[in-house]
Amino acid sequence: MGKYIIKRVLYAVLTLAVVITLTFFLMYLIPGGPFLSEKAPSAATTAALKAKYGLDQPVIVQFKNYVVNMLGGDLGPSLKQRGRYVSDIIAAKFPVSAKVGGMSVVVALVLGIPLGSIAALKRGKWTDKIITFFSTFGIAVPSFVMSTILVIIFSISLKLLPTYGLNTASSYIMPVAALSFYPIAYIARLMRSSMLDVLGQDYMRTARAKGLSTFKQLFKHAMRNAILPVVTYLGPMIAYTLTGSFVVEKIFTIPGLGKEFISSIVNRDYPMIMGTTIFLAALIIAMNVAVDIIYKLVDPRIKLQ
Repeated sequence: MGKYIIKRVLYAVLTLAVVITLTFFLMYLIPGGPFLSEKAPSAATTAALKAKYGLDQPVIVQFKNYVVNMLGGDLGPSLKQRGRYVSDIIAAKFPVSAKVGGMSVVVALVLGIPLGSIAALKRGKWTDKIITFFSTFGIAVPSFVMSTILVIIFSISLKLLPTYGLNTASSYIMPVAALSFYPIAYIARLMRSSMLDVLGQDYMRTARAKGLSTFKQLFKHAMRNAILPVVTYLGPMIAYTLTGSFVVEKIFTIPGLGKEFISSIVNRDYPMIMGTTIFLAALIIAMNVAVDIIYKLVDPRIKLQ
């Protein structure tokens, strides 16, 4: 177990190093620059700004300097939000995204797992058909379309919910619903497929022959084995939702990390692009490592190598 954890951590560090390298060099291949605008500064001003932030040096030198500073905990200053550092911006914005994302994860698990299990138990019946239809619909419809539908129905037509910000408890309803809709659908499909396979196993037939209640069959015998595919999906899902869907945050004007990421790309804010990308990548990688270790706890039969 210890050797496996060390091995996975080393692979995770290598993966993160590759992400950092690719992001840095691909970022500089994009046309444009951080100091271009409708009212472009003079050549002398642009040169002075580049010298101030070290952008006048060769790319390979900039990369070396960035890695050295990053290892020291310095992600650099934002080129657009003058006087603010990337690490401070992430520290201020991530809790907002994490709060919305955390709620979305809970909603996705609480609804997705039971829906998939019910669909498997009621295979071929109208309950299964309805759940399968909505899970397929949820996977097919992008989050920005779902966000727009929610706004039209609950804000414009019914005038029940606010369309921007997180000032009240009701402000969380639509962002959380839009952000959790896809995970709910995906988890429901995973659970249905996995549960159908488990329900056909010999030990489940034995449990039914003993006259155990449906509740005991489902939660005592079937759930632990059927939930493994959901555990696989849980890592990237948590990382994605905790950092916040970029589009959802933009639509509902949520002051989270996703909004900063989109703004940094539009403004060519190189340190901000790097900082948010590294943060998201590190979170996804860490979640996947944690999921691999949780496998052993959920199912002791799994051998870690």
